[in-house]
This record gives sequence, C-alpha cells and structure tokens, in this order.
Amino acid sequence: MRKWLFFLSLLAYSSVQAQLQSGPMLGYSDYMEVMLWAQTQKAAKVKIVYWETGSPSNKRSTDEVSTEKSTAYIARMYADQVLPGKKYEYEIWVDGKKVARPYPLQFQTQTLWQFRTDPPAFTFAFGSCAYFGEPEYDRPGAPYGQQYEIFTKIDSLRPDFMVWGGDNNYYREVDFGTRTGMLRRMTHGRSFPQIQSLLAHTHNYATWDDHDYGPNDADRSYWMKRDALDIFKLFWGNPNYAFEKEGVNGTFQWGDCQFFLLDDRWWRAPNELDAPGKDYLGQKQLDWLIDALKFSQATFKFVVCGGQVINPAAQWENYAVYGEERAQLLERITAQKIPGVVFLSGDRHHTAVHKLERFNAYPLYDFTISPFTSGPARLTKEETVLSTLDKETVLNERNFAIMSLSGPKNDRVLKVQTYNARGELKWTREIKAASLK
Repeated sequence: MRKWLFFLSLLAYSSVQAQLQSGPMLGYSDYMEVMLWAQTQKAAKVKIVYWETGSPSNKRSTDEVSTEKSTAYIARMYADQVLPGKKYEYEIWVDGKKVARPYPLQFQTQTLWQFRTDPPAFTFAFGSCAYFGEPEYDRPGAPYGQQYEIFTKIDSLRPDFMVWGGDNNYYREVDFGTRTGMLRRMTHGRSFPQIQSLLAHTHNYATWDDHDYGPNDADRSYWMKRDALDIFKLFWGNPNYAFEKEGVNGTFQWGDCQFFLLDDRWWRAPNELDAPGKDYLGQKQLDWLIDALKFSQATFKFVVCGGQVINPAAQWENYAVYGEERAQLLERITAQKIPGVVFLSGDRHHTAVHKLERFNAYPLYDFTISPFTSGPARLTKEETVLSTLDKETVLNERNFAIMSLSGPKNDRVLKVQTYNARGELKWTREIKAASLK
C-alpha cells in the first residue's frame, strides 16, 4: 500500500513539474513591488509564495493567475507586500502544488538611499542577439545559434539585473505571418534550459530590434507589428511603456542611474527610403527622450537602442543611415546640456566601443555588445579606420558585458567588463561620472 501511495505521489509531482513550460522569470524590481513571470504548458492556476530571506515563517503570496491559450499560458504576477532594500526567497505553485526548481529562487527590492546614504553599488549584464536554434526551421548548414552556455556564465557572475538590448529571439519565415507562429517562437526561446536559472534570480528588462519584432530589417510597415507589440509585452516584464498602444520604449531606474529603452522599429522608415529627414526613432519618441533625459537627475543616463548610435558609418542599419534625425538627437543633447548620457547598443554581431568627441562638451560613448549566441560578424573595412572606434574593444566572438556602478555619490564610476562565452575576461573600461558633465 505504501509503495502504491508513493507511486501516486510521484506521478502527481511529475505532472505538476511538466506543467511549467518556462520560468519563473523576474521582471522589474522597485521599492514596493516586484513583477514575476511564468509560463505553463496548459491552462493552470499559478501563484508565487515569497518571504524575506531569513524569515520563512512570514510568507506572503501574489494573487493567483489563471493561464490561457490566447496568451500563451503566461502568468504575470506581482509581489506587492515587500519593503525597500530587502532580499526575498520564493516558490512557484501550479494548481495548488509547489514546483521545485534545481536552482535558487530569489528576488530583491531596490534600496531607498536618497537623502540617507550614498547610492548603492550594483551590477547589471548587457548584450544582444540571442538566437535559439530549432534545426527544422533554421537556415540550412552549420547551426547559427551556438554556445548557449554563455547564459550560465552570466548567471555565475550574479548581476543584480540584466538589460536585453534587442534581437532577444529570432522570428523565422514560418513565424512572421501569424500570431500562432510568433507565440510559438517566443515560447521556444524562453524555454531553453540554459537560461532558466538566470531568469529565476536576475531581474530582466528589454527592448527589441528587428528579429524579435519581425523579419530582418523590419520597419514601421510590418503588417504584424501590433501582434508583435502585444507579444513583447506578454513575454517581458518592463515596468512601463511611454505610449500605451505604440512602441516598446520606456524607462526605469536603479540606484542613481536611469535607463531609457528605445524602440528603433515602430516608427522607423525603410532603410532604403529616398526621403529627407526619414524617421528612425520618430519625432514623437525623440521628443519624449529629450524631455525624459532633461528631467532626469540620474548620475548616468543609459540610452539603450537596438542599433548603433555613435558610429558615424552610414552602413547596415546604423543610426547614421538616418543622418538628419541622428544629427537632431546629438544636437539636442548638446543644446540642452544634458549630463551623464551613455549609449548601449547591439545589432551588429560584434562588440566595439565608439567615442564621439564634441566641441565644448563631454564625449559620448556607445557600447555595442553583441552577439550572445548568434553568429559573430566583423566590422566593415571602412569602420576599422573610424576616429570614433576604440580598436582594442573590438570582439568578433560571442560575448556579454557586466557593468558595475560604485563609489560615493559625488565620485561614481562605471566599469564595463566584457567576457566571451567561456567566461574569459576580454577587456575593461572605466568612465567617471565627473567626466560626463
């Protein structure tokens, strides 16, 4: 009898384990609220039970969420009984049963430091271009997506949060035309075993580029753009969007830094369009960005864009292809005397730092970090001689960056370290906040 009861309990355990398709994943973290995400394989009821580290007897719970096929069986949950500057442990429950995971389930709230202490030190991971292979639908030949262990290397460094800089998944030809295909592709990428631990205890923020928006080089004409927007919001946990029904641009803060997530697809004119002043970010988003940068009191203002901003080579999909709008952005940053701006970009399948010297103003940096798991690519011959290029930062292999903020309020330092997929440190750069004024 006991053996039979044990067998039944084992079946029940296996069943609830199998119901979890991917996750749990941490979305945004704020002072009084944290967003958590999970995806089940079929309709189910999901909740998160959580407690402050060291106090397991005082457990709280999110509201229970019912997952549905129309939204890819995704549960978006909110821990709203938390306090600032705390670390929490949590459990995920599906249909009334706890689902065990083979790695720590932890999240944190942000520290309330203003008017009290120096800003906290923190680290975040950054990169772009994550291709998750599926041989039957991939391009023929050698696998384009490789070295998925890069995500376990990022995880081992335990950043506080991660910023995904676009091309975070790659839609294929079988996906472009239907919501079914797009939901399936995003589910496939999110389910890769190598990213599960990273998602479970690192807070995640994201913007998109062409491949997780639509086809290669997709622009404002993409016929499935509204479905793409809805699906992006389903699968990511950003805290806000500047325009409710248009684009994925928004902002968040961590410590004394603010991040501005840009959308380089929703308003973008075709690359080959022969028209003066053609849109890249679009005037509506550009005005929002300048206003938000001017209002911000952050020490570092990280502007995250799928494509390169500072690289002056009008090639591929660089912002320089849209020269008039790019010039307007740079001129308005200068005219408004906005301090602390640093660009983070991706897209190019290589890593490089560009530094733009400006007359009577501090230099503007653009850290292009790419790719995670997609195929690496080289700079063009014309780019190798650019005066903006820091040649010692060029990487033609899969890589990621860990960015660290430290120091007292009046002497903050940004340290950028890049690692390859094997976790080997490739280069380090430091920028003092005082040099960006």
